[in-house]
Order: sequence, then C-alpha cells, then structure tokens
Amino acid sequence: MSETNPPSAPDFRETSEIGSVKELEAVYDISVTVSAVLGKATMQVSQLLKLGRGAVVELDRRLGEAIDIYVNNRLIARGEVVMVDNTRLGVTMTEIVKSERSQ
Repeated sequence: MSETNPPSAPDFRETSEIGSVKELEAVYDISVTVSAVLGKATMQVSQLLKLGRGAVVELDRRLGEAIDIYVNNRLIARGEVVMVDNTRLGVTMTEIVKSERSQ
C-alpha cells in the first residue's frame, strides 16, 4: 500500500498566473464594505414610523440559520455569528457563494 501526500498549498510569494505578490500589493489598500445580514423584513412606512425603543422586528430567518455576507453589496458567502472577547460579535464564513456572473 503506497502512501500519497496531499498537494501542498500554493506559495503566493512566488510568481503565479496573476502575477507576483509585489503586483498584488496594489490592491491591499483598497477599501471595501463588508455587511453581514441577519435577515430581512418588509413593512409599510407607516409601520416603520410607529416603531419605538424596544420594538421587535421579525426577520425572515430562523435562529441558527446561516447569515448572508456581502462585500460591496455583492453576496460572497454565508456564515455564522460568533462571540469575540465576550463583548463583541463577529462572523465566521462557513460557505463561499459561487458567482452567478460569468467572466
């Protein structure tokens, strides 16, 4: 029985199809907007104006269901809410969403 080693991860320090790391550094400082959407709700403006402190808005997701992660208003992944340092919330990606746009 022969033992095979899994393929190694690509070394991004070397030149690849898209160029060297030096060429990629140009995109490192580009700002993007990342949004994590817990769920959505539809209501009339009159209902929205009646909301006050402590009001509860029912969302279209169930507890424990994956949330949507958007980058620049484009869905890129789904994930779960996690606790960070017992004081803040974070998101961990559990699934990358394939692009519907062909390139």
